[in-house]
Amino acid sequence: LLPFDSAPVVRGRVTLATGVPSGVYARYGDLLKDDLARDSPALDVRLTRSEGSVDNLRKLMAGEANFAIATADAVAAYLDGHGRDADRLRACARLYDDYMQLIVPKGSPVGSARDLGKLRVGVGEDGSGVQLITRRLLEAAGLDFERDITPVRVGIDQMPRLLAEGKIDAFFWSGGLPTAAVQNLALRSPIRLVQLGDLTGPLHRLGAKARYYRAAVMPVDAYPELHATHAVKTIAVANLLVTTDRTDEALAESVTRTVIRSRDRIGVEVHAAQKVDLRTAVFTDPLPLHDGARRYYLSVKP
Repeated sequence: LLPFDSAPVVRGRVTLATGVPSGVYARYGDLLKDDLARDSPALDVRLTRSEGSVDNLRKLMAGEANFAIATADAVAAYLDGHGRDADRLRACARLYDDYMQLIVPKGSPVGSARDLGKLRVGVGEDGSGVQLITRRLLEAAGLDFERDITPVRVGIDQMPRLLAEGKIDAFFWSGGLPTAAVQNLALRSPIRLVQLGDLTGPLHRLGAKARYYRAAVMPVDAYPELHATHAVKTIAVANLLVTTDRTDEALAESVTRTVIRSRDRIGVEVHAAQKVDLRTAVFTDPLPLHDGARRYYLSVKP
C-alpha cells in the first residue's frame, strides 16, 4: 500500500493529450480520466487524440492541452531543437517504458531492420514518437529513411490492417507491452517480432540524440498470441507525463497523486501501467519536476 496522503480540492477544466486510437497512450488516457473523475470530481477532464509524442508536445505548448504523454527522447529533441517555450516544460512523473517493436508476417525473410531496404514500412505518423525512433534506428542500420525504404506514414490504428492485407511489408511500433492492436493482429494473421538488439551499439554511436534509449528484452510471454519460443531483444525508452510551469501547483499535485495511486487499477487493463512506481516516478530526465508534483512526492516520502 502507498502511504496515506490527502488530496487538494481542484476544479476547472483540463485537457490531456494522448495518442492514436488503439494505442497504449489512448487506452491509458481513457482509464486515467476515469480515475481523475473519481479522485477530483470537480475537475472536468477532456482527452484529445494525437499522432503521438511529438504532436503531444506541440499541443501542450500551443495551449491545446494542459498535460500530455511523451517519450523522453521526443522531449529531449524538443529541448535540443529549442522548441517554442521549451524552458517551460515540466514533468509530473516517469510512467512506463515504450518498447520498440518491428512486426512482420511470420514467413517474412526480414531478420533485422537492416533487411528493410526496398520494402514498404509503416513508420508512424509524422507527429509520432515511433517515427522519431524509427528514423534513428534506420540510420543506425545504415538505411536512409526517404530513399532506402518506402515509408508509410500511418499510426497503429491502421498499420496492422495494412500488414494483414499485404499493403505493407513491415511496421514499427513503439508502445507499452502488450499493445492491444498487435495482440488483435496476431489473433487473425501469423506475424512475428523482429529483434532490434543488433542495433543497440550503432544506435548509441549516433551520440547524444540516442542517450534515452536502453537495451531491453521483450519476454516470451509479452504476446502469448504469437506462440513465441524465445525472448526478443529490442530497445526501450521512458514515457513521461508532461505539463508546463503554467499549470497550477495544486492541480499538478492532484494529477500526480492519481497517476501513482491508480497504477494497480489501470494496470489490470493496461499491463504496462503496472510499471508506474513511486520510487522511479521522480526520475524524469530530461525535465525537472513540476513544483506541484514535487510537493506530492515529498508528502508521501517514507
